[in-house]
Amino acid sequence: MALSLIQLRVFVTAAQCGSFTAAAKQLYMSQPTVSETIRRMEQHYDTPLFVRGARRLILTAAGEELLPLAEQTLASADGADRALKAVTGLQGGVASIGLLRNAKYYAMADLLTSFHSRYPNVRLRVVGVNSADVADLVRDGALEAGLVVLPVDTRELSVTPLLRDEVVFATSSPARTGPVTLEDLAAANLILYDAHAGWRDPTRRQLAERALLKGLTLTPLIEVEQVDTALDLVVAGAGETFVSRAVAESPIAPPGIRYLSFDEPLYDTVALIQKESAVLSPATRELARLARETLSDFRDADSVGL
Repeated sequence: MALSLIQLRVFVTAAQCGSFTAAAKQLYMSQPTVSETIRRMEQHYDTPLFVRGARRLILTAAGEELLPLAEQTLASADGADRALKAVTGLQGGVASIGLLRNAKYYAMADLLTSFHSRYPNVRLRVVGVNSADVADLVRDGALEAGLVVLPVDTRELSVTPLLRDEVVFATSSPARTGPVTLEDLAAANLILYDAHAGWRDPTRRQLAERALLKGLTLTPLIEVEQVDTALDLVVAGAGETFVSRAVAESPIAPPGIRYLSFDEPLYDTVALIQKESAVLSPATRELARLARETLSDFRDADSVGL
């Protein structure tokens, strides 16, 4: 019969306390129960574990051999217990995640609100920057996980694609017709957002690479940081831009804009990233699970499939 965790805990506590009475008090047991547990262990293995001294218990050679192994076993069991409680209870800890710049258009605000309602004692650290920067932060260990638009630099990262969303051309010109070609794009007065990231932005990168293959150059007339600002400028007739369908079909997208497909359809792929071989904390793992669930619901509701 193998030793039980209860027997090992009684043995270790008795060894640490130096008496059955003190061990019983610490374990909230009766002294006879502690004494009987040790007696049965000794009887089963036909060897004493303690020398019962006048003032203090003294480990025998067998007890000295057992103690470090028992402590290691209990530490592993306690660690497993903490991990399971953290997953099921999430009574503390920190969840850290990076979100693509336009995360609000993919119901990410609802995700964070829902997570906080479920786990009010978990601290949230959410960084909303361009996907290229999110990938760098995850790779450097500043964030545990991230939701990004591909392509990004995936060195040292594991990538799980979650959602594919069409990129469309945004214009307020009634004369503009689709589908839009790369030649149309190169000739347009482009208003581009994510100015800080520039051509590191994944959607820009895709279009720039396509243009390069055709000997074309994409040069913005205006660069701003927020997609909302870019769309307001499109409404004002200052130029044209491109956005994902999620942005185009959002209730907060401004009226007066027409959205046209490209002649060669272009897609943003939203993916979950984390560092290769990294183990996410329970809080971040749960947040990532809910993010996958939220994007799955978003995809089903809006018929935007992978």
